Amino acid sequence: MSQLSVNHLLGIKDITKTDIELILDTAKNFKEVINRPIKKVPSLRDVTIANLFFENSTRTRLSFELAQKRLSADTINFAAASSSVKKGETLIDTVNNILAMKVDMIVMRHSSPGAAVFLSQKVNAKIINAGDGAHEHPTQALLDAFSLQEKLGDLKGKKIAIIGDILHSRVALSNIFCLQKLGAQVKVCGPKTLIPKYIESLGVTVESDLRKTLEWCDAANMLRIQLERQDIKFFPSIREYTMLYGLNKTMLDSLSKKIVIMHPGPINRGVEITSDVADSSQSIILEQVENGVAVRMAAMFLLAGKI
Repeated sequence: MSQLSVNHLLGIKDITKTDIELILDTAKNFKEVINRPIKKVPSLRDVTIANLFFENSTRTRLSFELAQKRLSADTINFAAASSSVKKGETLIDTVNNILAMKVDMIVMRHSSPGAAVFLSQKVNAKIINAGDGAHEHPTQALLDAFSLQEKLGDLKGKKIAIIGDILHSRVALSNIFCLQKLGAQVKVCGPKTLIPKYIESLGVTVESDLRKTLEWCDAANMLRIQLERQDIKFFPSIREYTMLYGLNKTMLDSLSKKIVIMHPGPINRGVEITSDVADSSQSIILEQVENGVAVRMAAMFLLAGKI
């Protein structure tokens, strides 16, 4: 069996195109499994995985938990809000206490960029980064690529737009790395205040006009406005943002071709996309959720092969 070139999944930047293809191919097999009447396989029996979420999450946490159950792993769930972290316990102490319970793998979300990398250097367990601040969210990028491949086939030469709050988005950065490694062209679109200064150095093009971007692309990934990460106002009002960068059905139907609509969730309905766009036949938002379980099963299965 092929193996990943890395011992941890810390970010898409750190893995190769071959690693990405291996995870996506393995995910295809697991997608078949989760659509069977009996959805469990014993692949990770006797492997113990701790889910450490120092930041709020619904979809990612549930997706990882379900993926672990489908693989027959033993799991420990840790939420910082109800833990000794509130009493001042450090990240390393928290993790070492959990590792003392003989944990093999840690899935961690943390508000500090680089937290997963820091942890991987300090503890003896496989680490999967489930989002570190505004840095990376590798499994989201992998499930987005998997969902796009299902819809568009080989992504080499395909045109993918990432629209919205690029500045605060770990999804955008991981997607850019992943799509480029798979040969896609990437364009980002949003208000100038929400586009990082360095972004063009990553080899992406920048466009401030939403319609031009939509006419260019084969698929559009509509990002959520991350108000919780914005310490100053980056645009005058939500209403103005929606007028300039929100996607509604009228605009979608007026494009010269049918494009694929994606969203990493949670959706602010009526802000970045309207309900009739989110629920339209061009949207693959629910497919992304389903594929997330298969992709996370694949990532954990392949990393467990290195335990």
